[in-house]
Amino acid sequence: MVKIARKSDPKRIAELKKKIRDASYVDEAIQKIAQQLSNELIHSK
Repeated sequence: MVKIARKSDPKRIAELKKKIRDASYVDEAIQKIAQQLSNELIHSK
């Protein structure tokens, strides 16, 4: 099945670029991902 990409939203892209330059935002995002993966590993056994 082939997915067709949505049209890009320049405003949304600008917001994401701003966020990715913010070290605290990136750190928090990584922490959330790590926590979610840890929870999945703990509950999968």
